[in-house]
Amino acid sequence: MTVESENIKHSVVETLPLLRPIERGDSLVMLGSCFAQYMGERMAADGFEVMVNPLGTLFNPFSIAATVRTALDEDAHFPLFAADGEWRCWLANTRFRASTPEELAGILKERYSALRDALLTARHLVLTLGTNVCYRTDYADPSAGGSVSDIVVTNCQRQPDRLFREWRASLGEVTDELQGMLNILLKRNPSLQVILTVSPYRYHKYGYHGSQLSKATLLLAEEQLVRLFPCNCCYFPAYEILLDELRDYRFYAPDGHHPGDEAVDVIWERFSKQIK
Repeated sequence: MTVESENIKHSVVETLPLLRPIERGDSLVMLGSCFAQYMGERMAADGFEVMVNPLGTLFNPFSIAATVRTALDEDAHFPLFAADGEWRCWLANTRFRASTPEELAGILKERYSALRDALLTARHLVLTLGTNVCYRTDYADPSAGGSVSDIVVTNCQRQPDRLFREWRASLGEVTDELQGMLNILLKRNPSLQVILTVSPYRYHKYGYHGSQLSKATLLLAEEQLVRLFPCNCCYFPAYEILLDELRDYRFYAPDGHHPGDEAVDVIWERFSKQIK
């Protein structure tokens, strides 16, 4: 049976108001997947004071939590390692590298210090979760006598696959990790509004079913965080707008997985309605 196009109703995803609107002059921090980068660029272009992923893209909740915890701890040690004649950090993008550990530590300390100042003065923090799939490696901490710990890396730094163990965090693990991070952050910035989102990007390398299971884990975790922090946390449905409202492939980039410019325009238009 053929269904005439005029009989097909266009779905519109409900966008609930934030706990409080974003006002001109408000400062924001945006952390998370590449979608956070897209939206952060729109915020900056619209004249907002916004810091976006100062240590690089953060794909999973544990990397986001580690970045925030490290920023808030002025005595934190950075997990540095040497590879190919350079020093790098497991909690930073590949562009952060130096010829000595002291030089790299200085660069990272400056970045994390700026992030700490931004987190403690921001009115809004936007967290965009991409996947619950994490990669772990063994790290020997020289500041702890060379003791080895198991850490989740932010970036695999183009190192051999044999160094990493893939791990899919459960709903409870994701919720607990972000809850612990928010407990620390909100004690120091109790008026902060945390806007939770899930990236619309689909991680096809894990399989489409696997990608959906990952997104479901993140969506459920964010729902629990909204309930745990009703005065600080709210949800913006970027994921649903693209998948349930903008369902045509013309809204995707040529790779068929990333949101295209038109989709980002639509989601930005919906998000900008929260600006007072």
